[in-house]
Amino acid sequence: MKDGYKWRALALLWVAFFLQQGTRQIFGATLTSIQGSLGASAAGIGIVATVFTFIYGLSVPFAGMAADLLNRKWMVVSGVFVFCLGIFASGFATSLALLLVTYGILNGFGQSFYYPSATSIIGELHKETRATALSILQMGLYAGIIGCSVASGLLAEGGADGWRVPFWVFGGIGIAWALVLAVGLRGNSFDRIGKIDMISKTDNPVNPVQSKPSLKEAFLVFLGNPSALLLAAGLGMMIYVDVGFKTWMPSHLADAFGLSKGSAALNAVLWHYIGAFAGVAFGARISDKLVARRPSVRMETNIAGLAAAVPFIVWMAFAPSLATCAIAMAIFGVFRGVYDSNLMASLFDIIPQKYHASGAGIMLSCAFVFGSTSPVVLGLLKDRFTSAAGIASLAAFYLAGAVVIVVARKRSYGTGDMKPQPVSRPASHVENRT
Repeated sequence: MKDGYKWRALALLWVAFFLQQGTRQIFGATLTSIQGSLGASAAGIGIVATVFTFIYGLSVPFAGMAADLLNRKWMVVSGVFVFCLGIFASGFATSLALLLVTYGILNGFGQSFYYPSATSIIGELHKETRATALSILQMGLYAGIIGCSVASGLLAEGGADGWRVPFWVFGGIGIAWALVLAVGLRGNSFDRIGKIDMISKTDNPVNPVQSKPSLKEAFLVFLGNPSALLLAAGLGMMIYVDVGFKTWMPSHLADAFGLSKGSAALNAVLWHYIGAFAGVAFGARISDKLVARRPSVRMETNIAGLAAAVPFIVWMAFAPSLATCAIAMAIFGVFRGVYDSNLMASLFDIIPQKYHASGAGIMLSCAFVFGSTSPVVLGLLKDRFTSAAGIASLAAFYLAGAVVIVVARKRSYGTGDMKPQPVSRPASHVENRT
């Protein structure tokens, strides 16, 4: 395998991740316009985001296990096509019920195909540069959210139905990008059904056994690993915060500081994700440099990111001015990026490589099913109290996430001198054929 292709594949998957994450933010950026157009309450419109997150969480473990059994390239391609079709169709929705189908169900189901397969492909192609490569992919999330949020907020100001335009624009671009992925990604040898599977180093390295994991086996491996379950719980806390923040922060800024829709959409994501860009780059470089002599550093990076962000979440909720709120969002973003930098790398260090996609899918499922409650809960808090109360409540979930990962680190590494479970690699002839 040439180094050139692993970076080209990362670039192709980066754009797809930009679209996957960016199209999620279209909803938050245009939420008040959709609410007015369809005549929905805050809690009612929150249900759409909750259904999307729940469907994604319900589907992603099966998508992850399918990625370990089937061709990961085509899992990515089909996923991008389906979720972008859902986004495009959402622009035609004339009721909450239709939006629940197009944005909530079709979009949520399609998006579940992408991440487990994409991260598994990257994890296989990148060995020593794994955290760096996954962090570069993570930057696609930040860029997508900023770009799509700003564009969507500005377009939403173009009349009562302006909110529909970004769904059509980004949905159409995504459908076209699915075709680019179909041409540009290779069907790697470890993707061929029943022929060559990812081989664990703990299997016979001289005469590797070519087997593929069963659904039951993948579940048992993940569920039998307490540290993996704790990492999933930590991610669930983070996703709860992330979904609530992205859904309601634009509305909070508009209410608190009298911003226009476009300005609120811009400020809700710009400062936070500028900070996250810096945090993810810093966290990835530090962990990649230290992991050889301190294997527990990836989880420690997760813990530091979540715990340090807590006071800044509270600060941004009750900030007296837009300037101080922007500072709080930026610092919150830095520490969120530190956590993100080792999100999947921490999991991949403690489960065999042949279960990476399945493990990512199960972990995301646990996290998103739990996190799906956030938009409705924050909507109820806004209706009953204020949006600031709902935003501030998110700090408790980041703190809880840090605590459970502390326990995961203790179980996996003890004092920190213990090595993580060996990460498997394919046999050399398999690697050369990719």
